[in-house]
Amino acid sequence: MGADSTDRDDGRIDALIGRLAPEPVCDDCVAERLGLATEPVTHRAHALAGIAGYQRAGASCTLCATVKVTTRLVRR
Repeated sequence: MGADSTDRDDGRIDALIGRLAPEPVCDDCVAERLGLATEPVTHRAHALAGIAGYQRAGASCTLCATVKVTTRLVRR
């Protein structure tokens, strides 16, 4: 997988989390909705957690209602 593909996937992950904001979403649901493996989604979610406005914490996922580690955009 090349850098262009990774950048495109990162953009799709960011966009989905942004569309669901401020609701939390788990990595599994993001991966399922975008047709990606969970590993790259988790990697991107960890990177987003270091960016202002994103939060990574245990919460009920807005899509599957399972309590697990989720990512949310709390401030744009």
